[in-house]
Amino acid sequence: MTVAKGSTCKQCRREGEKLFLKGQRCFSDKCVLEKKPYVPGQRAKRRPMKTEYYAQLREKQKAKRYYGVWERQFRNYYKKAVKRKGVTGEILLQLLETRLDNIVYVMGFATSRAQARQLISHGHIQVNSRKVDKPSYQLKEGQEISVAPSSKEITPIMEAKESGGSLTIPEWLEVDLDNLKGKLLRYPERDEIKAPVKEQIIVELYSK
Repeated sequence: MTVAKGSTCKQCRREGEKLFLKGQRCFSDKCVLEKKPYVPGQRAKRRPMKTEYYAQLREKQKAKRYYGVWERQFRNYYKKAVKRKGVTGEILLQLLETRLDNIVYVMGFATSRAQARQLISHGHIQVNSRKVDKPSYQLKEGQEISVAPSSKEITPIMEAKESGGSLTIPEWLEVDLDNLKGKLLRYPERDEIKAPVKEQIIVELYSK
């Protein structure tokens, strides 16, 4: 299971914006970024050098933290995106957006991507009625995602289901929250991806 190092709140502070890594807490007044809107560390309030490379690096780090992937994984996604026809940056985000852990979160079966990864690793999630325990599993159009029948009553699933009624489900997904199942109808277009990332800057970094 992919786990980012360090405090999740510090990761948001480092990037200067909410990455929604702690689920509902990020929407409440308990969000640390509201109280400490500056980067962590002893020299937190020192103004950093805003070079072109600095901006590119921060954008890449932001994307990695948002989706919860390691450097090697992220680089591999970029390599896959380059090989496919189309706009590299958009394809990169499509690959990240259609990871199983992200889909489980967006569908409302988990309150955060970290929790989604844990549920998948513990065998609570199925794809086309078969257990899949890899959070990085790449979904294809038409595949059905569901919570295993024996897992529908566990506390994390029930809590996510209760808070999931306020979610706005994107048009590229079909979700039946009552029965805890859904389907990937198609790959999302760029304007349907909510990730706070400027993907072209990341492409420029890797293209050097």
